Amino acid sequence: MHKETTLLDRITIEPKTTATACVIWLHGLGDSGAGFAPVVPLLNLPHGHAIRFVFPHAPEQAVTINNGFKMPAWYDIRNDDLHNRADMDGVIQSEALVRALIQEQIDNGILASNIVIAGFSQGGVMSLFTGLRFEQTLAGIMALSCYLPIKDQLPAQLSAANKNTPILQHHGELDDVVLMSAGKMANELMETEGYNTQWKTYLMAHSVLPQQLGDIGTWLTECLIK
Repeated sequence: MHKETTLLDRITIEPKTTATACVIWLHGLGDSGAGFAPVVPLLNLPHGHAIRFVFPHAPEQAVTINNGFKMPAWYDIRNDDLHNRADMDGVIQSEALVRALIQEQIDNGILASNIVIAGFSQGGVMSLFTGLRFEQTLAGIMALSCYLPIKDQLPAQLSAANKNTPILQHHGELDDVVLMSAGKMANELMETEGYNTQWKTYLMAHSVLPQQLGDIGTWLTECLIK
């Protein structure tokens, strides 16, 4: 079992000036931090920004849906059933790892209110789950092509700290890995509870588009450059 003090290996991209903000970006199943690290120049962030990007590598574990093969994963996926696919013990363990990454930035002088937790697919599940339960107010929560791991309900032990935090959700209209309806279900649950959500779809499969990266860069600028 992971310990909360465990710090994951990661790729860190520092700004040209001293960092005053941070984006922690979690990859999808079978990927690594290297999968999204190249997107930073494509976000078209303002020149001279002070945002550090952290791209952690998930631990390797056996994934049931992939014939039990070991691969980088934030949690086991047991089957195709959206309502019973995520191993919640694994989700909780990885939440501790993500919390440790956030705490590391806070300990290094970055305010929680200047930290965005972001993720794609499995990483997006973890960014939503962790962000909604985090006890300090974050700058933003980004959840790309993902769903909530606990059926058709919000996580237990929600924190009020991020009730007004900007939450960005993107989804592909042609996604056959995580159906758009799954992402929309999560969006509607949060909207009903009054969360500050932004939902946008793109004509794409389970992926990320250049146009989308530009939209993400604009959103990050609004969240982190004040």
